[in-house]
Amino acid sequence: MLVAAAVCPPTPLLLLQLEDLRSACRAAVAALRETRPDALIVVGGAAATAAYDGGAAGTLRPWGIDVTTGHGERPVLPLSLTVGRWLLGDQAPDGFRAVALDATSEECRKYGEEVGATAERVALLVMADGSACLSSRAPGKHDEAAKPYNDLIARAIAGADPATLAALDPERADRLWVSGRAALQVLAGAAGTRGLSGRLLMEAAPYGVGYFAGLWT
Repeated sequence: MLVAAAVCPPTPLLLLQLEDLRSACRAAVAALRETRPDALIVVGGAAATAAYDGGAAGTLRPWGIDVTTGHGERPVLPLSLTVGRWLLGDQAPDGFRAVALDATSEECRKYGEEVGATAERVALLVMADGSACLSSRAPGKHDEAAKPYNDLIARAIAGADPATLAALDPERADRLWVSGRAALQVLAGAAGTRGLSGRLLMEAAPYGVGYFAGLWT
């Protein structure tokens, strides 16, 4: 059963700059631990759906950062889970769950239900960002529809609103470069209809990409 969740961006920029956002993410992670979960699981988007044990390692060397996280013999974690592992510091999670970026909403929901049933008290660190089409500096082509869509996600995080996240349209999310869509819908599946409280600790888009630090308890 899901008792808490944090949403943080899966960007290597957290290690290099964005100090305020990094602090907000660390505060969200600390709050997760305070809920004393039986299982703390990191969720993030990747090329394919996969599960990794809590000791798995990841590296940011392909992104020009000489940082390796975890204690596995070789790095296997995708980027989103690697950044999540870095945010956890010395404390390893109980597991990692990658969800395919192109997974359907229904697949994400079912996956979230499975993850949420991992233990009696489950906490999730969900690595997900918003639209990457928010400005002319963004990786994707600037799209006027990006800000309203990004705002919708921000409100859903702030209000602990799994129904809105579950209803995100994959095709529209793909057009607006919302790479966090699948991970957010896994969160929605794990939350189900539980009455959680939400807080948006910080929202930023310094390079035309929507970044969030949020907490559900």
